[in-house]
Amino acid sequence: MKIAIIGAGAIGSIMAGYLSRNSQEITLIARKDTAEDINKKGLDIKGARGEFNVKLKACQSLAEKQDLIILAVKTQDIESAVKEQGAALGDVPFLAIQNGLRAKEILKRYTKAENIISAIVMFGATKLDTSEVVHNFEGPLILEKIPALNREIISALESSFELSVADNIKGMKWLKIFVNANNCIPAILGKSMQECFSNLDICRISIAIWKEGIEIAKAAGIKLASLPDFDVERINKLTSLPSQEAAKIFSGIMTNLSKEPLYGSILQSIKKGRLSEIDYINGEFVKAAGTCGSKALLNEKLVEMVHRVEESKSFFEVSRLLGETKEFLN
Repeated sequence: MKIAIIGAGAIGSIMAGYLSRNSQEITLIARKDTAEDINKKGLDIKGARGEFNVKLKACQSLAEKQDLIILAVKTQDIESAVKEQGAALGDVPFLAIQNGLRAKEILKRYTKAENIISAIVMFGATKLDTSEVVHNFEGPLILEKIPALNREIISALESSFELSVADNIKGMKWLKIFVNANNCIPAILGKSMQECFSNLDICRISIAIWKEGIEIAKAAGIKLASLPDFDVERINKLTSLPSQEAAKIFSGIMTNLSKEPLYGSILQSIKKGRLSEIDYINGEFVKAAGTCGSKALLNEKLVEMVHRVEESKSFFEVSRLLGETKEFLN
């Protein structure tokens, strides 16, 4: 298949590298310096599947019609990315792999709703340089079950990834928000997940994020659906335990996710000097709380902290983060 991947961040680069390595015809749409570097050096990938270099075509804009578009930019960048490519995108299926819930809503302004396949990425990656990316850990690629998801697309994607097809993609996307909601903490502190979550007091903040999220979901009537490697019961069990006990379990999970330092999508954006997707992750708890008369005071506070880091270019000390969130811990 001819597949264009728009966005050469960590996930977009991993997908481009593996699909190209498995004989798909890939065009990676990237910023000028990134495209030039990849065309010159190839894409260096290391981590979960070993270490190797992949040669592929990278450019700033599409020149011909594709069979599939994989949109790998952050939610806040969808509109500008689609406008930049314009008519070259054509009337083809879009695979939208963004975190949060709003990608499909935005894309519907530019293409037919039936062309948009919502997806959830459960593997992790970190972009180190323009042409170097780390695949931190494996996980499935979950696709929405709709007519646009044809056998050809499935065959192309399953050449490189473990696939799962889901009926209740919205419930799964809500659970993925819980999974991603703790990415705000490395973003506030400017440290890896392993560094952050080796501190049990910080892990107590994470448990409090989930507790607040569970209460909001109940009040808003949101039906969470289990993910292949992360079920709803895991969150329910952890949030029902005493805070300190839950923090120890959470710390063990998070510090063992990857041998390589893992930073999360929000911090990776901040390190690049770009706005993060915080409003589409923790911000979704705040938005949902507002619609049902509930409160999201902790998540609202954390969203505000991330925006302070974005504006000031300065990270918090651990003591400052704990001081500003201590009222939410029990």
